[in-house]
Amino acid sequence: MPLAPDATAAALAVGRHVRSDGHLDAALPGPLRKHRSASRRWTALLWLALFFAFPSAWAAPPQQSGHINTLTFGILPIGGPSESLAAWRPMLDDLSHTLHIPIRSLSVSTYEGLGQAMAEERVDFAFVSGRLALDAVIHDRMQVIAQLTRSNGSRGYYSVLLVAKDSPIHSLDDMYRQPGKLRYARGEVLSVSGYLVPETQVFANRKLDSDTFFASVSVDNHQNNALAVANNEVDVATNNTADMERFAERFPDQYARLRVLWTSSLIPHAVVVIRTDLPPDLRQRVAAALTSYAKGKNAAPELAKLHLIHDISGFSPAGNETLVPFADIEFNLDRRRAYSAQWVSDAAMQARLKKIDTEHEALVRQLMAPSSP
Repeated sequence: MPLAPDATAAALAVGRHVRSDGHLDAALPGPLRKHRSASRRWTALLWLALFFAFPSAWAAPPQQSGHINTLTFGILPIGGPSESLAAWRPMLDDLSHTLHIPIRSLSVSTYEGLGQAMAEERVDFAFVSGRLALDAVIHDRMQVIAQLTRSNGSRGYYSVLLVAKDSPIHSLDDMYRQPGKLRYARGEVLSVSGYLVPETQVFANRKLDSDTFFASVSVDNHQNNALAVANNEVDVATNNTADMERFAERFPDQYARLRVLWTSSLIPHAVVVIRTDLPPDLRQRVAAALTSYAKGKNAAPELAKLHLIHDISGFSPAGNETLVPFADIEFNLDRRRAYSAQWVSDAAMQARLKKIDTEHEALVRQLMAPSSP
């Protein structure tokens, strides 16, 4: 920052150089540099004498690395970021009271944004999809501590393809017969139900890539993709059964205009991950607070708060092994893409397949290794 006129004059009065742009120059005139150098030598000798005379006075203070002043919770985007923040806040306030630690929340509009926040350690624990959790465990020093449970007791949910109720597309074959003619809306590449599962089970199965099969492809969240079909902005869109239940409550008129074209195999529920460099006792307390929520004497009001988020009944204890099905989804997609790619020779393709197999086996071993919060 340039110096004010009075500051410039004061600097010149003590012999400091001021550049033409008004900033102080690091250089000093020769006599002052010599005086400053001699002064520093005497100061250093004095500090050394004091250090050896009173060594205990210079001992490092006790480390407080285990003391955490606040925690930041990352929220998987469901609808808009502000909507997600409002839905989670009542439960997080209860969790903060139980842990005696303030809990801030971070909600972003994309999976990629939440993944980046975890990679940059701006999030201490987070509610994420299985695929996002897989990245966090492999690359970002995080581990699974809980998995959501639903009121209906389901073990998971299903990916779906949506079309308009009056659409002429009544089967996947009807869709396959129209390459380059339909408009498609999907989720981000880290979305299990919005991209990975339909890409694996619907397109890669037939050696197709959705990004090149359709006339146009748009990427958005589940809510907006369902609205796009209902408003005739796209012909086909990905979604999932859990989000469609929420969509039916919020947009009953638009929901009535939709039809499910295809349903996937079962996808395990989303999970909560936490940083492994947090103190072990804190990780255990967070896991215990989550998995006991809505199960004690305050079960009824706590369950009502969970229903604000989704039809969630609570969280069950879980570990990294919960992510094996998501590793399998990625594995199957990689293999199917390898089979449909063009290779210079069969040996090259076999080498790629072997690499995919080896990496998958190593990942499964890593996920199945015993771990505790």
